[in-house]
Amino acid sequence: MYLAYGRAYRRGRALALAAIAAVGLAACASTYSTSGYVPTEADLAELSVGVDDRFSVEETVGRPATQGVISEDAWYYVGSRWESYAYREKREIERQVVAISFNESGTVRNIERFSLADGEVIALNRRVTDSNIEGVSFLAQILGNFGNLTADQFLN
Repeated sequence: MYLAYGRAYRRGRALALAAIAAVGLAACASTYSTSGYVPTEADLAELSVGVDDRFSVEETVGRPATQGVISEDAWYYVGSRWESYAYREKREIERQVVAISFNESGTVRNIERFSLADGEVIALNRRVTDSNIEGVSFLAQILGNFGNLTADQFLN
């Protein structure tokens, strides 16, 4: 009887250690979260440069959370994906920015998509061919500073 009790004890102990190890490994798994909104390529394909205006853009892809700083000549849709791992601080692993710019009459002039790549603004696709990208300084600020603020910077 003593021998059977010893085996059961060791088996129960081994199972308990295995359960603790499984819970510990599960706690170390990365978790992901997203914030913001970026229209899909299918939604953007429904827009026509030179034809659609602010109203039709709002009806098709929705109103953005961010607009041009100096004037309302562009709408910016910003979305981010964050990774959390155990006790470490959240880190941004992906950011997409869609910029829809308008001309003086309010029709769509340009649709651009940008990504976070090594902290630089990279144009992934453009609907029109201009010699320069307007609003880059604002986009550079969004891509360079978004996510770099901490709560203690607001408290001081």
